[in-house]
Amino acid sequence: MITSELKSFIDIHKEEVDKSLTRCIETVECPSKLKDAMFYSIDAGGKRIRPLLMLAAINAYRDINDRDYDAVCAVEMVHTYSLIHDDLPAMDDDDYRRGRLTNHKVYGEAFAVLSGDALLTQAFETLSRLPEVKDFDKIRLIQEFAKDSGAQGMVGGQAADLEGEGKDLSLKELEYIHYHKTGALLKFSVVAGGILGEAPDDDIQQLRMFAQELGLVFQIKDDILDVEGNEAEMGKATGADQDKNKSTYPRLLTLDGAKEKLVYHAERAKSALQTTSASSALLEDFVDYVMERLS
Repeated sequence: MITSELKSFIDIHKEEVDKSLTRCIETVECPSKLKDAMFYSIDAGGKRIRPLLMLAAINAYRDINDRDYDAVCAVEMVHTYSLIHDDLPAMDDDDYRRGRLTNHKVYGEAFAVLSGDALLTQAFETLSRLPEVKDFDKIRLIQEFAKDSGAQGMVGGQAADLEGEGKDLSLKELEYIHYHKTGALLKFSVVAGGILGEAPDDDIQQLRMFAQELGLVFQIKDDILDVEGNEAEMGKATGADQDKNKSTYPRLLTLDGAKEKLVYHAERAKSALQTTSASSALLEDFVDYVMERLS
């Protein structure tokens, strides 16, 4: 159950994230159809978990200020680009995302690809222009971002996921996919928040461990929701993993076994925060929020 503290945090900052995303896209000079396609997927909503996680990590070390919203927009732009591309016929071939037609169903495949490309590259420009952030820290952020969003992170995880379709994967192979496909951007969000919050180096390593466990919690929950989720609440069809014969936690461990793993990794995530100097209550609340979400 979401705590009142986390609910208040989300209510306040999600609105600011949405405003900042609109501002970031509005400033892009490009053909109008391309900008419309970028806006279409950015405006589709979503829980904004990655930006909010970054803000929570910053807040664990200092107060949030206006300049922080540009950084969190960058991670949401990359997340959105990944969803646009995942929905394409060559990938997951989905018709609906968050309760409405996917980008390529509205703008065509070519502009869906281009809008995703544009969001990806705009994200890196946004990070490079962060005001009042030391150049050394900008370089750290960009290096982390490139690694976690690229072949060594999210893209590599997506590739492994595609190669694993129709195969009986081991738990280790499945964890590799989840750590990278879903966990990498969550990890960046938390680590970037620590860097922006000027957390000690030892804390950064613990935040990294926390986020890796949280990434597994997030994806295991996704696997569970694909089995027993409500399509109306999720805004997309359930049962897609089974239809594609994909290895998932419920398939490997049974549904009850997947739920046990969910709790196990949630406890490990919270444990990683205990040795930090952070004010970590909000980050711990996020673990429960991810565990208990219905979509």
